[in-house]
Amino acid sequence: MSETATMAQDAAGGIGPGRLVLVVGPSGAGKDTLLRLARAACVDDPSAVFPRRVVTRESTADEDNIAVTSDEFRRAREHGDFAVHWEAHGQSYALSTEIDDDIRAGRTVVVNVSRTVIRALRRTYANVVVVAVTAPPEVLAQRLAARARHSDGNIAERLTRSVVEASAAADVTILNAGSADYHSRQLLRVIRNQGWQE
Repeated sequence: MSETATMAQDAAGGIGPGRLVLVVGPSGAGKDTLLRLARAACVDDPSAVFPRRVVTRESTADEDNIAVTSDEFRRAREHGDFAVHWEAHGQSYALSTEIDDDIRAGRTVVVNVSRTVIRALRRTYANVVVVAVTAPPEVLAQRLAARARHSDGNIAERLTRSVVEASAAADVTILNAGSADYHSRQLLRVIRNQGWQE
């Protein structure tokens, strides 16, 4: 699994002053649902940015990514178009370097990323908040089975995948087993920096 992040850092030691909110968690946790609801709540707030990921998979109603071929992805990576990229479950994912401009402009960038790139992103950006979205194992299994997306690969492997590393530790955890509206409001508090440390 590869991980890279932009090496161009500001003099203060990390790209800022804006915030980078990383939404992470196992497949089936409902990250895309919470992000979609939070994005809708921030539609009139130009200080919150929800960039689309570049993925070597078709876009769906649940995952509004920029679909590219493997060759297109490789060329963009080699050209330096990505702030960060990673591979998971047989697919390649990336975020454009445009997020650096947003963060330098003081905006809050909210993205769904792999837990494997948290360490690199904590080194690259000055203000990183990691939000882990999770759910009980039986709920994860039900959601993955209901989704039945061919590109998800082996569901059992997805359910047992873990990343054990101190730098991947979450600052906030959302147990997404109840109302999606309620849990999206929890995510919104993090995005708006409204006392989520409590």
